[in-house]
Amino acid sequence: MPAPDALPWTGDAEANRLLAHDPNALLIGFALDQQVTVQKAFAGPMELRRRLGHLDPGRIAATDPDELAEVFKAKPAIHRFPGAMAQRVQALCADISDRFGGDGGRVWSEAATGQELVERIGSLPGFGDMKVRSLTATLIKQFGVKPAGWEKVLPNHPTLGDADSPEALEAYQAAKRAHKAEMRAGKAARA
Repeated sequence: MPAPDALPWTGDAEANRLLAHDPNALLIGFALDQQVTVQKAFAGPMELRRRLGHLDPGRIAATDPDELAEVFKAKPAIHRFPGAMAQRVQALCADISDRFGGDGGRVWSEAATGQELVERIGSLPGFGDMKVRSLTATLIKQFGVKPAGWEKVLPNHPTLGDADSPEALEAYQAAKRAHKAEMRAGKAARA
């Protein structure tokens, strides 16, 4: 299965195409996907590219941290927490540059098994369990990344990987909100 033409996650056609065609943009989007809407997080790579003129991991890693923070803080800010996210993206880009020669796609293209895919994604700075599951599902369902044993690592719950249209994204977000509300209610009942 070839890469999709676009991932309909931002409301901006150009940003959606960038996510589908630039593995580094996809990884940066996942790094930014925290405490902001999906649309805001995944529009971030396009805005960062507009401001920097590139998404080259080596160049981003080598940027003065204070300068990069200012790029993130410029209005409108790339993220709700621009300083922290500038640091997170810089750490991710340094890792992509150092371990994967600047090609984020190697994170998944060189994984021989599903378990290795999960481990490689999980080794990225700032990628916890939920991001790992969501990116794994996206790669399998949207990009056709299916190393041996991929069935064992495919999450059996809705993830961003299921959002292949604006309507599916809306349904995913509604299900995620409901799940979080259930978790909060369960926590409150136990308290």
